[in-house]
Amino acid sequence: MSRKYYQEEYETMPRDKIRELQSKRLVEQFKYVYDNVEYYRNRCKEAGVTPDDIKSIDDLDKIPFTCKDDLRATYPYGLFAVPRKEVVRIHASSGTTGKQIVVGYTKGDLDIWDDCAARQLVAVGADEDDIVQDAYGYGLFTGGFGIHGGATKLGCQVIPISSGNTQRQITFMQDLKSTVLCCTPSYAAYLGETLKDMGLTPKDIYLKAGIFGAEPWTEEMRRDIEKSLGLKAYDIYGLTEVLGPGVAFECSEQAGMHVNEDHFIIETIDPKTGKRLPDGEKGELVFTALTKKAFPLMRFRTKDIGVLNVEKCKCGRTFVRMSKPMGRTDDMLIIRGVNVFPSQIEEVLLKQGYAPNYQIIVGRENNTDTFEVKVEMTPEKFSDVIAEVKAQETKLENALLTILQIKAKVILVAPKTIERSEGKAKRVIDTRKLHG
Repeated sequence: MSRKYYQEEYETMPRDKIRELQSKRLVEQFKYVYDNVEYYRNRCKEAGVTPDDIKSIDDLDKIPFTCKDDLRATYPYGLFAVPRKEVVRIHASSGTTGKQIVVGYTKGDLDIWDDCAARQLVAVGADEDDIVQDAYGYGLFTGGFGIHGGATKLGCQVIPISSGNTQRQITFMQDLKSTVLCCTPSYAAYLGETLKDMGLTPKDIYLKAGIFGAEPWTEEMRRDIEKSLGLKAYDIYGLTEVLGPGVAFECSEQAGMHVNEDHFIIETIDPKTGKRLPDGEKGELVFTALTKKAFPLMRFRTKDIGVLNVEKCKCGRTFVRMSKPMGRTDDMLIIRGVNVFPSQIEEVLLKQGYAPNYQIIVGRENNTDTFEVKVEMTPEKFSDVIAEVKAQETKLENALLTILQIKAKVILVAPKTIERSEGKAKRVIDTRKLHG
């Protein structure tokens, strides 16, 4: 019988005790950030807040927000709270322009991250007898390393296969008898289709659970993946700026993701006014890191929209549950697990000598995101010679790949053929049904 919790003392702590712990940690952490991050200390001084003003979680809304703009303004090390020699790992996520957002971890931060990911694994029924096939991307993206650390700490056998090479993924599932699959939901769906195309069924593999995150997905897609791979599919939430995968995790009930509240405070706010909302009301999700030392963000605005549920879960965990993100307050698209901003595409077009007359068309075919960018040629670049147009398209595709880290199909069209809008330009056509 596998264990029910990874750290039962925290995961089942009474709500009043969680609140006490969060208050104590918030007071300590705010003072730590105030003392060690000059940029944030200046922000607090402008807001008239000092560590003496923060006595408990009730004082949370006195603390200024942090947002993506702050991370860009302080790139690369301006928000770090420890000397650089204490930073043992760097990860990064894409920002709205070419510059990436860089975050760091101390050894202690990595230890906490491992614990958070291990909680997710235990919550889906995994233990040291399991074989975890980690098909998230390894590298600056936090997905691969996040799950890897949790699985190693739990004592599982880890296959750090990363994403891609789909036939090999299925061969390894068969030969190495993987029991837990971790990847993006769209890749899981593609693995299910490939399994079928290879003339195999879920009975030919050994998977029992899948941990799928980094992009939005529907309940309908969950059921399809469960059927095609013969497993139970679970959601995981994380963002590079706050930690990585494991900030919140789904349990066997599949009824919302438990936020690791001993390490993070989550709140919902009105995105327009910044005012805190009562639990159960839809708003922008905001996280405060209570235990991180290298890159400890206070009240980070995620731009994700969600709802919180404080009722005790049937699994016995008392941590607040957050819904799947229900949309965003900005124009970021998540395509095949990668953050893409129209402004990044615009920047590439301008550098390549095109006017910013373009359309981004995102769809879903066979459970995989399709990504096209339709671009108007300038009169100087216009050509009706197919080979010349093709060469221009390829050049633009390569330039976009360098910035976005994801392949887009570029379609060049004649000047003045993309419809002009008198109001806000309709840059994005997204036909995916992502929520439901």
